[in-house]
Amino acid sequence: MVAPPPKTAHLLASPDDVEAQFYEALREADLDKLMGVWSDDDDIVCVHPGGPRVVGARAIRASFEAIFANGGIPLQTENCKRVHTLSAAMHNLVEAVAIVSADGVQRASVVATNVYVKTALGWRMVSHHASPGDGRDMGASDDAQTTLH
Repeated sequence: MVAPPPKTAHLLASPDDVEAQFYEALREADLDKLMGVWSDDDDIVCVHPGGPRVVGARAIRASFEAIFANGGIPLQTENCKRVHTLSAAMHNLVEAVAIVSADGVQRASVVATNVYVKTALGWRMVSHHASPGDGRDMGASDDAQTTLH
């Protein structure tokens, strides 16, 4: 097995910088750019919609390599909610995906949570968890049906 090429260490000054590069890489199917946002930590984690937990840089790289075999992912991010501290940040957002099929353009929503930590090389992603969803927000006072998990 050939080792993946080393990541280019770009200084990512904020969690927003990391997120912008991550989603740009998804749209462009740029595996090196995508892996450049991840932390060097052995326990980084990625969960693709409906998929298993993928742990570690090699496994995450392989999972995105398989996804990118079909090209980039046409998505835009919406409705980002942010929680930041001095050394960690969590973003929860909606990934609006446009899928072109024989029946025309189909739209899907994916709810994603991205976690970032501040390192000596700037901010880096340590977790990306994406799940199918409808993109709607429910507040604590909503009367809508809830899901217990």
